[in-house]
Amino acid sequence: MSGSVSSPFQPNLLAGKTALITGAGSGINKGIALHFARHGANLVLVGRRQEKLDETAAEIAAMGGKALGCSADVRDYDALAAAAAKGADTFGPYDIVIAGAAGNFIAPASQLSANGFGAVIDIDLKGTFNTFRAGSEHFAAADVSLIAISAPQAVNPMPLQSHACSAKAGIEMLIKTLALEWGPKGVRVNGLSPGYVADTVGGNLFMGGDGGATLKQRIPLQRVTNVQEMAEMALMLCSPVSAYMTGHVIALDGGVSLVGAGAWQG
Repeated sequence: MSGSVSSPFQPNLLAGKTALITGAGSGINKGIALHFARHGANLVLVGRRQEKLDETAAEIAAMGGKALGCSADVRDYDALAAAAAKGADTFGPYDIVIAGAAGNFIAPASQLSANGFGAVIDIDLKGTFNTFRAGSEHFAAADVSLIAISAPQAVNPMPLQSHACSAKAGIEMLIKTLALEWGPKGVRVNGLSPGYVADTVGGNLFMGGDGGATLKQRIPLQRVTNVQEMAEMALMLCSPVSAYMTGHVIALDGGVSLVGAGAWQG
């Protein structure tokens, strides 16, 4: 597999494996998809915008990889199930499923509509369940790895984020519950909690008028992270290195979860 991005992992680490990734048209999830393709995986890309999925698939094809883009809204279980079935028919059972679709915005609870609150719950929490449930119909016989994308808001309350905090907290409990239920079937369920990620919609939401300079000063490692670091950690969670790990969330956040809401003050 060609590609200019270096990695500490063997290039054929995921050879012969099939991965389903939601939210794969942009941001962290696109980065994970590209990185997994570099390591040999076949990718089933799911998102709402077919043109974005096609762009990601084209980048994977240019590297010599294989990918299929399937447009579906994670809030619509039937559409997501159809996409998952199409992907499994194309590449075979899923060894990896990553639930990454998310939505967020800044709003005080006193001005947040019920629809706005519900939209984030539906995309993030319900979408994560739908992704895993749809994928479960096509799991490989053994050694399946699931990853849910969480956030520091799952454990650290943040002002103007009641909707996102609630959704991400639910995701982290879902991770633990599914790890208990599906572990005996050879399915590992873990989470990845990014801090502030540069050049992503979620990261840019909190950078502020100074381009993130003030925010970085409040992060223990004094910088934000990037998509490539997220992709490497996701790869580790799907590798033999993590074969005995399930029900846990990795906080790759520069220590921002130690600071809590104080890192960002809207």
